Amino acid sequence: MANPPMTRSFLQVAATEEVAPPLRVVQIEGLVILKIIKHCKEFSPALVTGQLLGLDVGSVLEVTNCFPFPVREEDEEVEADGANYQLEMMRCLREVNVDNNTVGWYQSTLLGSFQTVELIDTFMNYQENIRRCVCIIYDPSRSNQGVLALKALKLSDSFMDLYRNTNFTGEKLREKNLSWVDIFEEIPIKVSNSALISAFMTELEADSPVSQCDYDRLKLSTRPFMERNVEFLIECMDDLSVQQQKFQFYYRNLSRQQAQQQGWLQKRRAENMARKAAGDEPLPEEDPSNPIFKPIPEPSRLDTYLITNQISNYCNQINGAAGQSFSRLYLMKALHEN
Repeated sequence: MANPPMTRSFLQVAATEEVAPPLRVVQIEGLVILKIIKHCKEFSPALVTGQLLGLDVGSVLEVTNCFPFPVREEDEEVEADGANYQLEMMRCLREVNVDNNTVGWYQSTLLGSFQTVELIDTFMNYQENIRRCVCIIYDPSRSNQGVLALKALKLSDSFMDLYRNTNFTGEKLREKNLSWVDIFEEIPIKVSNSALISAFMTELEADSPVSQCDYDRLKLSTRPFMERNVEFLIECMDDLSVQQQKFQFYYRNLSRQQAQQQGWLQKRRAENMARKAAGDEPLPEEDPSNPIFKPIPEPSRLDTYLITNQISNYCNQINGAAGQSFSRLYLMKALHEN
């Protein structure tokens, strides 16, 4: 899926020397959630993105409006056309006196498969212009199981500092005390509606206390959802195995290089002893021009961290779906017995 296009022209952030309070909650209007759900479900299983608009007030990020990005073919100029589309949308919203401050973006996902390098790059792109931004992730496939699979994410500050330096070696990660669970931070979501909308929704409520959504939660069949999760989990395990093989290859080469260095040093020291005995100046024990002293670059651990995060996400989804399925099965067994 292509990253949401970004332009700096419409992202204006007031520079301030005050330290901003940490982001505690993302407050979303109910209408915005409905727009996101409608857009993501209309194009499911294709992945879509859109812009989030609102205000950054203290420790609360208010999301008051949104608009979708148009879906384009792969061969079109997505970035340029998308930027022009955003500018035009901002101008139209400004003319009708609607909040047009960008606070992030939303995107759909398939079974929680969103933890990718592309998502991190998009976050870093937004961070260049917006002090604090979030990404709203909506999963239509999980929502079909009777839950609202909506979450707000941001990158942790420690991870962003490390990502800017593009240094994901084991030494740096240990120095920063950064593990795979420290990449993303999930921000609690609070749904907000005006008093008029709440009153209107109260009028729309049916007399019957049971809705179709309540019946959907009692569906006993979870096989398609579980199968897809297990398939994705197996793919992630294969990817993790490939990453482990890269590190094994790196450590084998490093061990071989260290053995070559030790052999070369022993030979040079023996040669220097002979030169001292002959009254000659000793040669330096290290030769930077020698290929065996050239450091071997360590593979980045970013992909390993993201894959591990994704594996954890699939395991949690399988665990949650299996637990709900067992609860429903025990409920149906008790009903049949009675």
